[in-house]
Amino acid sequence: MSFIDKLGDSIVSMSKDVGQKAKEASGIAKLKLDIRIKQEYVKEQYAQLGKVYYEAHKNEDVPEKQRFDKISDALDEIDKMELQILELKRARRCPNCGVEASETAEFCSNCGAKLGVVVGEAKGEDVTNNEDSHPTEDVELEEEPDDNSEWL
Repeated sequence: MSFIDKLGDSIVSMSKDVGQKAKEASGIAKLKLDIRIKQEYVKEQYAQLGKVYYEAHKNEDVPEKQRFDKISDALDEIDKMELQILELKRARRCPNCGVEASETAEFCSNCGAKLGVVVGEAKGEDVTNNEDSHPTEDVELEEEPDDNSEWL
């Protein structure tokens, strides 16, 4: 066998080995990705389970009460910050579906629900151009519906 034939055989053999190694590496990478996806799924399921447990027991005297209080405090802070964002945007939330609406809108563009009356308008005042007013003071706010379906 000539040197060139041996060299050719060596190159073919190496390329097969490299191809096999690439397939193995690709298979390992895919399995690692699948593992991460499943781990995220499990993490989401734990979070949903925790949310359901929290909602069911938040007003009870349970060993987890201290954690429940921390969660409640954090949720209150989030609500306040979301209201601040609405103030800055001069907007409000639909009490029926939770979609953001202009502070001057009378009906929700998403579900068609009648939005709360702007307090200043009920008194005959023009609140749309009042730079000193804050929407949270002028808008009748209602709690958002308690819908756990987004967590399930």
